[in-house]
Formats: sequence, structure tokens, C-alpha cells
Amino acid sequence: MNEFNKNNASKKMIAQSKSNIENIIFEIIFMYIKDMVFIMKAEKDNTFRYIFVNEAAFLFSQLPIDFIGKRFQDVSSKKIADRLQQEYTIVCETKKNHIYTDQILTDNGDIIYAESVLTPIIDEQNEVKYIVSITRDITESIKEKRLLHESEQKYRSLVQNNLDAVFTVSLDGVIQEVNPTGLKLIDFSDVKLPLFSLYELIDEGNTLFYDSFRKCKLTETSQSLDCKLKSKNGKKLSIHTKFVPIKVNDTIRGIYVILRDISERAETAEKIRYMSFHDQLTGLYNRRALVEDLNLEIKKAETEKVTFALMTIDLDRFKYINDTFGHIVGDQILIKVAERLLEFKNHKCHVYRQGGDEFNILLSNTNRQETASLVQRIISSFANSFYLNSHEYYISPSIGISMYPYDGDDMEKIIKNADEALFRVKERGKAHYQFYRSDMTSNLTNVVSLETKLRKAVQKNELKLYYQPQIDLKSHTFNSFEALLRWESPSLGLVAPNDFIPLAEDTGLIISIGNWVIEKACEQINTWKTLYHKDVRIAVNISPKQFQQPNFVEVIRYSIQKFNIKPSLLEIEITEGVMENIKEAIPILRKLKDLGVIISVDDFGTGYSSLSYIKQFPIDVLKIDQSFVKDVVTNAKDAAITTTIIHLGQNLGIEVIAEGVETKEQEDFLKEANCQKAQGFYYSRPLTCEEAEQFLKDF
Repeated sequence: MNEFNKNNASKKMIAQSKSNIENIIFEIIFMYIKDMVFIMKAEKDNTFRYIFVNEAAFLFSQLPIDFIGKRFQDVSSKKIADRLQQEYTIVCETKKNHIYTDQILTDNGDIIYAESVLTPIIDEQNEVKYIVSITRDITESIKEKRLLHESEQKYRSLVQNNLDAVFTVSLDGVIQEVNPTGLKLIDFSDVKLPLFSLYELIDEGNTLFYDSFRKCKLTETSQSLDCKLKSKNGKKLSIHTKFVPIKVNDTIRGIYVILRDISERAETAEKIRYMSFHDQLTGLYNRRALVEDLNLEIKKAETEKVTFALMTIDLDRFKYINDTFGHIVGDQILIKVAERLLEFKNHKCHVYRQGGDEFNILLSNTNRQETASLVQRIISSFANSFYLNSHEYYISPSIGISMYPYDGDDMEKIIKNADEALFRVKERGKAHYQFYRSDMTSNLTNVVSLETKLRKAVQKNELKLYYQPQIDLKSHTFNSFEALLRWESPSLGLVAPNDFIPLAEDTGLIISIGNWVIEKACEQINTWKTLYHKDVRIAVNISPKQFQQPNFVEVIRYSIQKFNIKPSLLEIEITEGVMENIKEAIPILRKLKDLGVIISVDDFGTGYSSLSYIKQFPIDVLKIDQSFVKDVVTNAKDAAITTTIIHLGQNLGIEVIAEGVETKEQEDFLKEANCQKAQGFYYSRPLTCEEAEQFLKDF
């Protein structure tokens, strides 16, 4: 083959190869590219004619088979044609790429979002000859953006309307954003908050705050603590703080600091703590404070080898004044007595009120001679009368004294022997004092006789349960009773619990009596359910000794199962004695809660009851002691205490029952304070079983 022929053959091969490549490229564009490709010929009068579309574009646009050479107006609706004419005209006029987005409604009602890129092809005369449109379905992208936008809006709404303060903070502690609650908390009215460190809001030296922030940053886990916050105006608030890491793509980018103002709760806790250690009438320390101080004093005396004295003071003939002039006068005199005793208070001498007209004085690091001298001065001070409302009252004190360690080496003995010495003073004419002597023993003859009768009472079924209704103050209905134990003795008549329960405690009879009460209450619940088809809850008092029995929970479980009652219809009332040993009490109470019974604290606010116990124990009901309810209408302190307990119960989701309601005014006060239930003689005295059944029918 000569050279010419060789060249011609090569040219044919190259041309054929080129044609094959173009065919392949054309096939790819026409068949396989998902984007829609439109090529339009541009004429001088801004007329645009189809010269090419790929398969994706053809199917999507639903063009006729003979679309080649036709205009927009020939193949589309007027609305679509006008829109395309407008967009393509822009390209002709600007001779630049142009992008626009369409919203297309399909036949089945779906909306498709399409983005088109129009590219002009310009000839040598700088005229637009063709326009290539690449159109892409961006529906999913639009949806994703909208979802992201909605998510951001939801987040913003959650943060902006949150009742807690939410701070967005950088990893070095600089505040980036604050929601409206946060601005209000730190007393900033300007939304444009200047950048400043979170640490400027916290008391200096609060290492726990810094440590929690740092731990959240390093471990990428949430942290919480309570601390003090300083607002712009310098006011300090008690706050609960939560640190939450802000993580983006598994990388921590900052920290949410969520603050909740707990100042009111802290103030309530402080009030309850004060109530727990102070007598509400006089403001003196109460019995609980005395017990704690005595235990501390014993430890101190053991270490330092010193002696201290405990005085028990009782006011002579105070009951006569109370009965003659009324409780209001009596309370005012008690306040004045407290003020007079406080004149002797110093770093060694502390004054307490037990209740009623009984006071105590604890004298540290002393001896018998110094104690006697102080007692004589106290008695002499009472020689001066008390003036009240232009009336003059004379009161004398009787004082019993025990010395540590001679008259007892523990708290109970010290108190008991001071009481014994006081008893001897009362026996011998009052208005003087007496040190305890070891030969002072009470006459036990009557106690032994009463014990014998009580043991027989258990055997002869002389014990009875009385029932006092508990009224719902809102609906004025009732669905619960408190079971009150009575002893109907053939020889002694009706004996109140205060007269025989202490003896039952001392002799151990309280265990069998308590078990009988539980079983009887469960039986009565079952009986009333059967007879009247009513779920009636019955509350029973549990003594500390009964509570401490190893099989206590099983006794309750057995009675519930025996009489086939709902566990929630049995209410267990615990006393301050139960609360003393937290480690022993908590497991028992949790087992009771698992069983489903209701747990209440009786006489709340008078003994060991405090926020610490409420926090740790699974308590359902608080019962306000009648000593607060009695003067709630006339005594501002009693009113404040009662209201505080009710609000505490509401905030903790605990039912509150007021005891000892005797007047309409007391009921009105409790209603106004949103107390849930009340019981007392205003509604009903304790009823026999038969009377309670009639009450059920009539109410």
C-alpha cells in the first residue's frame, strides 16, 4: 500500500473512531444522565425552539414526539411557556449563565422542586445562538433544608420559651447566647448581651462549680450541682445548675448551662429547718435541739473530763392560768417566761422549751455549786411579776436538776433523772429546786397493776378501734379514716391511748397490739368494700418498736393478702421515733412502698420531721399537728407554719392532712391555703365501728 492510501485509511479510522465517541457521549447524555438536558435554538426575536432534549428531560416535560423545532408556546401551557420565555430571555439579554428554581405540581398532587442552569452558546458576532439548560430535581435537598430549618425553629422555641435559664457557653466559659429567662435571672434587659465569662456570675472560690464545668468538658457527660448566683444588681440567688455538652458530629463544641432558681425552695428548707429545731411559740430551741446538744455535750464532756448540768423547769399552777384566762393569755405568758429565761443565756447556758409549760436549761462545764447558784438566781427572777394587758401575773418555777456523769452517762438518763428530780419538787410543795438523788424511784405499784390489766385486755378482746373521718376540703367528700385505738376496760372504763400505749411500749405488748390493729384495719376495709362497694382508706399509727420488728413488712403483707384488699387503702403513720435511725428506716419504708401501702408522717413539724427525712423517705402524706391548727386563725406564726407545710407538700407532690380542726374559721383558713384534707371535732369525733358505718351511709 502506498503512502497516500495509508494516510486515507488512517483518516477514515480516526473519523470512524470520532463518530463512535460522539455516539457514545450522545447516548450517555440522552439515556443515562439523570439531570434533564434541554438545548434550545435562540432566534433574533427571542423565539426559542427545541433542537434537543435527553430522555430524562423528554419524560419529565411530557413533550410531544414531534417537539423538534417547536417553541415553548407550542408544547406547554401558557403559564409554563410564559415562565420559560421570561427566564430564557434573561440569558439572551445578559449573555451570561442564569439559574432559576421552579415549583412543579405533578398529576398526583406532589410538589417537585427543580433547579435549572441556563448557559448561552455565543457565535463570532457575539450573538446567542443556543441555550443549554441543565435541570436538576432538588426536591430532597429542599426537604432536608426545610427539616433542618424546622428543627432549628423547634430548638429555638424550646430554648426561648423554657422556664429555666439556658446559657450557651464556649468551652472556655464565655457566654454566647442567653434565653429570655436567663436574661431575667441575671437582671439583663438588653437582648444584646455583651460577651462575658460565666464565672463572673458565680461566687468566687466556688470550686465545685468550676470542677463540674471542667468535668462536663472533659468527660462529655452532664453534671449537676446547687450553688449561688450573682445577678447584675448584686442580688444572690440559690440555683440548681446543670451542665450539658453541646456535641456536633461527635465533637464537643460548647456547653449548655441550665439554671433553675431554687431560692424559694431554699428559703422553705430554711424555714423547715428552723421549725425542726425551734419552738414555734417562743422561738427557743425545742426538744430535738436539746437532744442533739446533749449528745454533743456528752462527747465533749467525755473528751475534756468536765461536768455539765441539765435543768428541767415547770411553771407552777400554769394550768390554772390557762384554764381561767384562756390559751391566748397563757401563750403570751409563756413568751414572757422565755424572755426572762433568755436573760441567763450565754456561751455556757442554753435555754429550751419542751412544750406546754416545760422548759430546759443546759449548763456546760460547770459544777454543783455553780449550778445551784444559777438556779437560785432564776427562781429569784420569778419573784418579779409578769405584766400583760394591764394585768399582773405571778408565776413560780419548780426545777429538777441532773448532773453528768453522776446522774447518768447517756442522754436519756440525764433527761429522765432531771424529770424525776422535778417530780420530787412538785411532790414537796413546788417553787424550789432539787438535785437528782439515786434513791429517787417512782412508785411502780399502779404501773404493775395497769400492766396486768392490759395483758388481760389483749387476751379478752377489750381493745377497740375507733374511726375519725378525714374530709376532702375541696369537694367536701371523704374516703378515709384514721383508726384510733381505745381500751374498753370493765374496771377502768374507756382508757385513752396516752394512758396505756407508753406502758405497752415499755413491756413489749405494743408488738402484738400493733399487729392486731393492722389486721383489724384490713378486715374493716374488706367489710366496708363488701357492704357498701366503697374503697375506704384507713390510717393506722405504727410505734417505733413495732416498726423495728424484722417481720413488720410481712405482717402487713399477710393482712393485705388475707383480706384481699388494695394495698393503697392501708395507710401507715410513722412518728419521729421511726425517723431517728435513717439507715434502718429507709429499707423498711421502701419495702412498704413496693408493697403499695400509703406512708404518712404524723404530727409533722413538732419533732424530728425535716426536709432531710422527706427527701430520703418515700412519703405520701404529711399530717399537720393540731398544735399548729389550734391557733392558726389568731397566731401569725402558726398560720405561717401551717401554710409553709401545705406549700411544701404541694411542691413535693405530697398529700397534706390537717389534724384537730374544730371551727369553721380553721376550715376556711385551710381551704384558702389549699390544704387537701382535714380531720377533727368540727367534722366528727372518733366513731365506733357502727357509728362509722352510719357516717358512711349518711355522708
